[in-house]
Amino acid sequence: MQSAFSNLDWLVFGSYFLILAVTSFILGRVKITTSRDYFLGSNSMPMFAVAVSVLATSQSAATFLGAPEFSYAHDFTFIGFYFSALLAVIFVAYVLIPKFYEMKAVTVYELLEVRYGESAKKYAGVMFLIGRVLASGARLYIGAIAISMILFSDITFLHVAISILILMFGALAYTYFGGVRSVILSDVIQAVTYIGAGVAVLVFLYYSLENIDIINTLQEHNKLNFVDTSIDGKFNLVGLLSGWLLLNIAAFGLDQDMMQRVLTCKNKNEATKSLILSILLTIPVVLLFLTIGVFLFLFYLQSDVTQSFEGEKITIFMYYILNEMPEGLRGLVTVGAIAAALSSTNSVLGAMASVAIEDLYKPWRLKQGKIDEIHFVKASRIAVLFFAVLLSVMAMVSYFWQHYSDLSLLSFALGVMAFAYTGLLGIYFSAIFTSRGDEKTVLYSLVGGFITVLALQPYTFGISIGFSWQIVIGTVIAFLIMQTSKD
Repeated sequence: MQSAFSNLDWLVFGSYFLILAVTSFILGRVKITTSRDYFLGSNSMPMFAVAVSVLATSQSAATFLGAPEFSYAHDFTFIGFYFSALLAVIFVAYVLIPKFYEMKAVTVYELLEVRYGESAKKYAGVMFLIGRVLASGARLYIGAIAISMILFSDITFLHVAISILILMFGALAYTYFGGVRSVILSDVIQAVTYIGAGVAVLVFLYYSLENIDIINTLQEHNKLNFVDTSIDGKFNLVGLLSGWLLLNIAAFGLDQDMMQRVLTCKNKNEATKSLILSILLTIPVVLLFLTIGVFLFLFYLQSDVTQSFEGEKITIFMYYILNEMPEGLRGLVTVGAIAAALSSTNSVLGAMASVAIEDLYKPWRLKQGKIDEIHFVKASRIAVLFFAVLLSVMAMVSYFWQHYSDLSLLSFALGVMAFAYTGLLGIYFSAIFTSRGDEKTVLYSLVGGFITVLALQPYTFGISIGFSWQIVIGTVIAFLIMQTSKD
């Protein structure tokens, strides 16, 4: 295994953080006078920048390393998830976005206030915050452990904690001062960084595969499948048009983390275009990393690979980075992984703060009497700091969780939002398509969806059912609960 960073790698690493420092200073100088400015950028963000920000937010270090792992072990059928996402965002763009803009919403949960009352908005907001602390904290840890492996050549708690703080300080540099405007514009930088790193790796790998008939060899090993027509495949057509479709509707339309960016556009038409464009841009990016995975399959075709690091299983891309990556490119891929992690971390800080302030704190504080708007700007920044600390603590707790628990942290990080999504899906479908439901059934539906997904986990009652079916069943239960009461 190679030693830690070379001087050239540190030069690339340092240059990246110099760019972060300069751009965060420039982007953070914008004057913000209201919490709406802080969270929605005065509804003045360019459509293309918003689309790239949504692309960057939807990716993470887990995707950066996980997509190559999937195609290395399987094929290209993971891309079906993003075609499912395209169908989902079309629904969100033409059903949900017009409603959000009509009411000039800052958060997506304000729709529930209009439909069912203030308590409904608070229940949904709290469910979102709980799910996001768990999921995003675990994802932050996954990004940090990868960076610790590369930077320090180990995964001791101290070095993982330092990596967590590196990521969090990078995210705070943009989010704290400039709000969502800085986050969106920084996401463009992060997207260019990790896509550029991916392209560099792909080119290097391509020229490493000398004397290999790439297409024929991949065909011989069934690596060029793009559509899964099986019954039990993870991304089969049935799953893509049911559970995964519902998951994407929730992720892009009912999760403040994604929708906050879209709500910064000047009108619903720009917002619609930005959301659809984001997926159209994401598809080739995911194909890029899936192609890296199949190239790694070819690279290691005649090799005996043990994908482990200090007793921990690692992805094939991480194995390649640790063992084969040349100087310079190693540093570039490291900043690519950091960029992927930063783009998902800075976005969630702003999203969580917006829900905490706009849906929970602000309504309560205004009931105490009139107060200057600048108070809520300060409160918004305090909320960003609070959630930065909370997510960092959750990420550090995840270190011990992974070492002392049999539950897969990666599976948890990628699936925990399903516990919140099923209830939200049932509630929003009821709010949009029926006249039933009230504040009480909103709470019961959120709890019902959560309990249903929990009951379907293999570690609860030993039930083994696909993740997409968990989403379907949980959503149906939550929707039926909403139908027990007439509005």
